Amino acid sequence: MASSGSGYDLSSSTFSPDGRIFQIEYASKAVENAGTALGLKCRDGVVLCVEKPLLNKMLLPNSSRRIHTIDTNSGVAVTGFISDGRQIVNRAREEASNYEETYGSKVPPTVLGDRLAAYVHYFTLHGSLRPFGVSALIASYDPETKEHSLQMVEPSGVSYQFFGCAAGKGRQPAKTEMEKLAINKPDAADNIDSREGVKQLARIIHLLHEEGKDKPFELEMSWLCEESGWEHKGVPRDFIKEAVEWAKKDIEEAEDDDDSDEDEEMDE
Repeated sequence: MASSGSGYDLSSSTFSPDGRIFQIEYASKAVENAGTALGLKCRDGVVLCVEKPLLNKMLLPNSSRRIHTIDTNSGVAVTGFISDGRQIVNRAREEASNYEETYGSKVPPTVLGDRLAAYVHYFTLHGSLRPFGVSALIASYDPETKEHSLQMVEPSGVSYQFFGCAAGKGRQPAKTEMEKLAINKPDAADNIDSREGVKQLARIIHLLHEEGKDKPFELEMSWLCEESGWEHKGVPRDFIKEAVEWAKKDIEEAEDDDDSDEDEEMDE
């Protein structure tokens, strides 16, 4: 009974005999079925990227956005139930505004992440509420310490800081690709910069996309870096277009190299 969730999945406040909360697992499943969201902490900033499926040909570009600005120095990318994500974005904006009003300074990244995680976790504690079916990637910059960070809040209410993180249907293969990038070297100068990060995230999204199986998508990207004056802004469209062209060319070259290697092995 416990393994199927029967009888133990009626409320998010009920544990199964084997210590699971099925409502949270179901919420996480909703995120896994949504478009891929990626975050990358580079040496000079943070880049966010979301694969936004185009469900209808009549949809206007830029409608139903997945990436939102929270404050001057903070931005959030969401994937999963977008309506749930909107509530998290609104809460984040309230937390940032209240902190600045109370203390007279911008909310530190860790404080913003912890408060959002506490808010999400609250919805897993009461039977009258349901967990958020969304994961949120938070890019922030602290003007006091001059440091930038990347955090992710999951439906369970846990929050971690990352060099690179992914959520959505392409989470696992995207993580594998990001682990190959220079993002966590001991010497920060050896890590990639934000412009290279934009290109790499575009490459990962297009690498995971299956033309015949997946729906068409729009690439939504933002950054918080030296080039943007440490303000959360959308990546210029011209540069996104350039990054996508580079990504497609790089993938084609890699596939050609693999095909030539296979032909050589067959000849031997």
